[in-house]
Amino acid sequence: MKILTIILIGISLSMDAFSLAILYGSKNIKEKDIKKLSLSVGMFHFFMPILGYILGNIIFNIFEIDTDIVIFLILSIIGINMILDSRRKKEVKNIYNIEIIAFSLAVSIDSFSIGIGLNAITNNLFIPPLVFSIISSLFTYLGLKLGKVINSLLGMIANIIGGIILILLGFFYIF
Repeated sequence: MKILTIILIGISLSMDAFSLAILYGSKNIKEKDIKKLSLSVGMFHFFMPILGYILGNIIFNIFEIDTDIVIFLILSIIGINMILDSRRKKEVKNIYNIEIIAFSLAVSIDSFSIGIGLNAITNNLFIPPLVFSIISSLFTYLGLKLGKVINSLLGMIANIIGGIILILLGFFYIF
């Protein structure tokens, strides 16, 4: 039963990565960047619960960090960038490592908070993050590929809609 719980948590943690990947995939990014982004999200989903498990309680007791504001800022920046990109000539483009890190961080912050309560589910510190990592990498990859298909069908409109949705999602986290 514990493994089913861990898998279901992994799927739920991966939903935001999947939906964001669909939007981000509409940027028509290169295949190598799709793989890099998928692996990066997986790595963040591995390390964030471990960090949450080890450091979460200490950090939240010392500092009052509102993760919703951090998510809002990251999603808004990515959304604005997508809208601005919609005006540029459509070509397969590279994404920068900072974008990969920002995306990965935005979709894995919830894994950090899961890590804080991970010991309530299991005493094993590495199996849940490994499951989260595999599932989130797969969901991100599938979302990016689907976004690329949507981009080829809808073109510039997909970027504008995607950017607006990201900004709205960012506001959702604040309110």
